[in-house]
Amino acid sequence: MPLRLYNTRTRSAEAFRTREPGHVRIYVCGLTPSAEAHLGHARSFLFFDVLRRYLTHPRNGYRVTYVQNVTDVDDRSIHAAEREGTTFRAIVDRYYASFKASMHALGVRDPDAEPRATGYIAEIIAMIEELLAHGNAYVVEDGVYYAVASFARYGALSGKNVDELLVGARIAENEFKRDPLDFALWKFAKPGEPQWDSPWGGGRPGWHIECSAMSRALLGVPFDLHGGGYDLIFPHHENEVAQSEALMPAPPMAEFWAHGGLLNFDGRKMSKSLGNFEPLSALLQRHDPYAIRLLFLQTGYRKPMNFTEDSIAAATTALDKLIAARAALPETADDEGVRERFFAALDDDMNTAGAIGVVFSEVVGNGRGGRAFLDEALEVLGLGAVRERTAHAIPALALPDDLARRLAARLDGAISLNGESPEEAVAAVIAARALARKNKDFALGDRLRDALAAEGIVLKDSKDGTTWTRVAG
Repeated sequence: MPLRLYNTRTRSAEAFRTREPGHVRIYVCGLTPSAEAHLGHARSFLFFDVLRRYLTHPRNGYRVTYVQNVTDVDDRSIHAAEREGTTFRAIVDRYYASFKASMHALGVRDPDAEPRATGYIAEIIAMIEELLAHGNAYVVEDGVYYAVASFARYGALSGKNVDELLVGARIAENEFKRDPLDFALWKFAKPGEPQWDSPWGGGRPGWHIECSAMSRALLGVPFDLHGGGYDLIFPHHENEVAQSEALMPAPPMAEFWAHGGLLNFDGRKMSKSLGNFEPLSALLQRHDPYAIRLLFLQTGYRKPMNFTEDSIAAATTALDKLIAARAALPETADDEGVRERFFAALDDDMNTAGAIGVVFSEVVGNGRGGRAFLDEALEVLGLGAVRERTAHAIPALALPDDLARRLAARLDGAISLNGESPEEAVAAVIAARALARKNKDFALGDRLRDALAAEGIVLKDSKDGTTWTRVAG
């Protein structure tokens, strides 16, 4: 069965096809590195990494050109630079370096091209000039805007109705656009802001035009697949379609549109204001990166997902079982159709959850398929690095030296911790939890358990007492 992918553009699963035989051209919207990347970013890019691996696997045999951009100038990076008294480039370089290190830790391969918007100013200006010439854009006091009313198919990708979008839409103060739905192609610079020369005045590009110009420059249009997170469908990808297809003889700009589902953290959207935002780099210090990768792949890429300390602890245990099972497998074995079922799951809209289910039920659970097949499957899923581990040689993950301070901060005075060693701090919290449970103060008991879990320490209760396991560093 050929690979089938859900196409946001047509709202249906379709047999994957390319315009050029044997060659897939992919553009994925990348990071805006004005702050630390988070776990939601990791989930999106990890999926496209697995898709890319499967496309190049001999079963499909494609050559892939994978482009993932960097939005390296925007309001947030400019404001961050102002707060810190530095340049927007310094902000971007710092956070992008952190992001890249996290991607490497997760086993995500580098893109073939990582264009930065500021490196494509000439191409962006040229595209805006074309839109102006075609009557799709106009110049006003604060910049150049795209005229949404000039593009009859606006809303087709996202399924949005333009009339409904206009209800309640407003033009912000100090904006001069003609229609509330119009969006900036070129923003004239305010005093002190970075700027580039253009035929209309010094300024910088809008977010949406950057991706249209870079994808056209590096892949040509139309290309095969455009990807990103679900939250980018509207307005970002809708606006890309409007810009790009207005200049094309015939749509679409991309044959397939693929979007990954959103990620919640402990049941809520990640947000600094909610207090549940943790930088990706910090999470990767506390948890095994390949356990995180395995956890993500256990949920279909288009489905929303909830990340919890319990779920990552379970994924860590599953990873250990996988490593132990591999060590016990013969090199080859009768697969009884295991290999075909594994790949059939991936052919079904990249159903990584189903593919991993085959691995655990058949290979880990029943020893079918042999080590050669398991290694092939791990490579496709991007888990190949765990082949270097053994069941008895998983890197030891030490307790952080400042664990007592960190637990005290999480518990905010619920118990007293001052100067204890990391091991003593864990013992103190476990003892306090036991007392709380004895007093039927289950809320406090859960709070104490959750504080330990947030540091990667998982408790196991038995008739002989409570033991703990460190599942992350």
